[in-house]
Amino acid sequence: MRRDIFQAIADPTRRSIIALIALQAMTPNALAEHFDTTRQAVSKHLRILQECKVVKAEQQGREIYYALEIDKMKEIDKWLEQFRKIWEDRFDNLDKLLAKMQKK
Repeated sequence: MRRDIFQAIADPTRRSIIALIALQAMTPNALAEHFDTTRQAVSKHLRILQECKVVKAEQQGREIYYALEIDKMKEIDKWLEQFRKIWEDRFDNLDKLLAKMQKK
């Protein structure tokens, strides 16, 4: 099954994992300490994040560290940009309307 970035961020636990590893690479055990769930459940989320290419795994000795793939996260920003422009236009229009109402 091919996954995309939006499947990665659809789950709140995965979003939390992304936030944690954005600060520093972490092992599954270290990540599991932040959740009220099993290490296996965290590993499942990590597997999905890897399939979506949001995280990369790096073997360091006996441990595997997961780090964020920043370039992949840019896909979300690119997609959101279209909506950002719409909302900026709406806020600009609202500012103009409020300024016009204050002049009256």
